[in-house]
Amino acid sequence: MAEKYELRRVVTTLDAEGKAVVLFDGENPNRNVRPARGNVSRVIWATAGAPAEIQGSEDRSKLAKGTSPPENGTVFRVVDYPPDMGKAETLDVSQRMAELAKEGAIRGLPPKHPFMHRTRSIDYAIIMQGEIDMMLDDSEVRLKAGDVIVQQGTNHAWINRGSETCRIAFVLVDAKAP
Repeated sequence: MAEKYELRRVVTTLDAEGKAVVLFDGENPNRNVRPARGNVSRVIWATAGAPAEIQGSEDRSKLAKGTSPPENGTVFRVVDYPPDMGKAETLDVSQRMAELAKEGAIRGLPPKHPFMHRTRSIDYAIIMQGEIDMMLDDSEVRLKAGDVIVQQGTNHAWINRGSETCRIAFVLVDAKAP
């Protein structure tokens, strides 16, 4: 019987003879809970440049530090956003901005929500389950499972006004500053 994982990660590689083999198969070890909000972020993989290194036995998910991808690299993560229940509006905007400043993220226009942020990256996102609102500087977009997003260094916040956790898969690619 197969094991049950909260989020199973399977990573393949080439062995010394050039044969495709499984490098990692199991629960993803790189899990981070943001205490102010309760969302859970799991870095699946990261690269340190392009062309990306695809050999070796190290767990490259450890390359990712913070929200942004490594310089000239990428990061693949899955984030669970629990229902907000109106809690975010009571938080201090400077708290998230301080977190992001440590990570090297950039600020857009003055944030209108405590979790409004911007990274110097192109972000590909897939809503895997649930629903969420993407707040931009002048609008909001309601997204549901199956929707895909491409963000090009834009100021945004994720707000789950629903009653169920929303899971989003993100691939961030380092980009030039706009």
